[in-house]
Amino acid sequence: MAWKIKKGDTVLVVRGKKDNKGKSGKVVRVIPEKNRVIVEGVNLVKKHLKEIPNVREGGIVEVEAPLHVSNVMLVCPNCKKPTRVGFRVVEEKGVLRKYRFCKKCNENIDLVREKQLRG
Repeated sequence: MAWKIKKGDTVLVVRGKKDNKGKSGKVVRVIPEKNRVIVEGVNLVKKHLKEIPNVREGGIVEVEAPLHVSNVMLVCPNCKKPTRVGFRVVEEKGVLRKYRFCKKCNENIDLVREKQLRG
């Protein structure tokens, strides 16, 4: 199944902790087996790291924790509004193309896949 949120997309957090709700950022990583995404600068948690000699310093660092994919909305690159995402299949010159599209402005966001038609 094609995912509605991809790495590199700008998303808005619509549900969750009060300090995270309303923030937006770029998707750093998608974890499909757990239905989660990691968003840059959002859902920061403190992690205690043990020192490894000659490799890293020990201490407390802030890292981004995963959010459930249902708690974020894609920000459309065309209309700059948070939106739901749909899929559209278009046939052009013997090639089937699948696009993600914005449900607010009805514009294509990006190409998901291409497939040659036999014939």
